[in-house]
Amino acid sequence: MIIAAALCPSPPLLVRELTGTDPVVADLRDACANAVHALLAARPDVIVVVGPGPDTTAWPADSRLNIAAFGGRPAQQADARAQAASPAGNAARPAPARPGSVPLAVGLGGYLLDQARYTGPRRLHSVSEDDQPADCLRLGKEIGDTAERTGLLVMADGSARRGPRAPGHLDERAEAFDAEVERALRAGDLQALAAVDPALARELVATGRPAWQVLAGATHDTALTGDVMYAGDPLGVMYVVGFFHPSAN
Repeated sequence: MIIAAALCPSPPLLVRELTGTDPVVADLRDACANAVHALLAARPDVIVVVGPGPDTTAWPADSRLNIAAFGGRPAQQADARAQAASPAGNAARPAPARPGSVPLAVGLGGYLLDQARYTGPRRLHSVSEDDQPADCLRLGKEIGDTAERTGLLVMADGSARRGPRAPGHLDERAEAFDAEVERALRAGDLQALAAVDPALARELVATGRPAWQVLAGATHDTALTGDVMYAGDPLGVMYVVGFFHPSAN
């Protein structure tokens, strides 16, 4: 069952090696680090990372983000790998190891775990934008049943059309769309994420939609308390960071 879940966005600028001493999005990075530390403090038996990708599949547990693809040095990537052990674990629907090809969101989730010095078992899953809500909910339930004490790290962005300089340019529907997602997260009403319209999410370039719905499926039978640590759109993309845990009876 899910004993705790963290939600983080997936911009490459979360990787400190890509910006050096530049303090860009420092508050966002800090919020992500705090959410992951809260997840680790719950002492899960395994942490499952879920993020959008080209296909819905599991990845080898020792997969890491190819920092060099974003301008970082390969040596930096090797240093990051050395910070944490990489137990293989048993993953459903395994994919062959493809060095450097792990999807960005999934790789960033692993990077955050490495930065937090997490050395326990981990499993990595990508989920396709083509998956319908029912598919995502079903995958979430499977993940929720992974272990007696499962921690979930969901990497998901909101709309990318929140201004004229946003990657998808301005769409006036984006603000209301993101506001409803943020409301659900602040209320711990993760089941509301199951109702997010895939077609609208695609139009608003809200790539996190399938991962949100995996989160909803994984926590479908659990009353949750939500703590939103960050919400903003510094780059024209809506980023929300949160931590969720079962509500006290």
